[in-house]
Amino acid sequence: MSKIKGLVQDMIQNFIEEEGYELVDIEYVKEGENRYLRIYVDKDGGIDIDDCGRISEYISQKLDESDPITEAYILEVSSPGAERPLKKAKDFENAVNKNVFITTYESIDGLKEFEGELISFQNEMIEIKQVKKTHQIPLNKVASARLAVLF
Repeated sequence: MSKIKGLVQDMIQNFIEEEGYELVDIEYVKEGENRYLRIYVDKDGGIDIDDCGRISEYISQKLDESDPITEAYILEVSSPGAERPLKKAKDFENAVNKNVFITTYESIDGLKEFEGELISFQNEMIEIKQVKKTHQIPLNKVASARLAVLF
């Protein structure tokens, strides 16, 4: 599955960047009887349905040309949404002063889940402020991270 994600990324990365978008994530997953290839893209100010359609047409054409996926799948192109995943160092840098939700592979300060304000990201170290305490989380200990919407 990661091989397909890598092939797709190599195939579309230049187009995405040249058109002023950011490739946020690629998922290739099986849900029920169907396989899904999900491409998450964004740009300053957000993307709309026309952006998704244009990107989807390009990706579909490229996939048809090289045919790297042998089984049937459904292609979805969309925005990463309000609770955008944080994957790359740049994502964490852009999330400083925003509310985030982070899970870790192992306990840090007795916890494996953290929700609060990301107050800094430097030297691969995340600093997150929860209600009463600030935690230091090494990036290599992060299992998942995303923006968190406050209600």
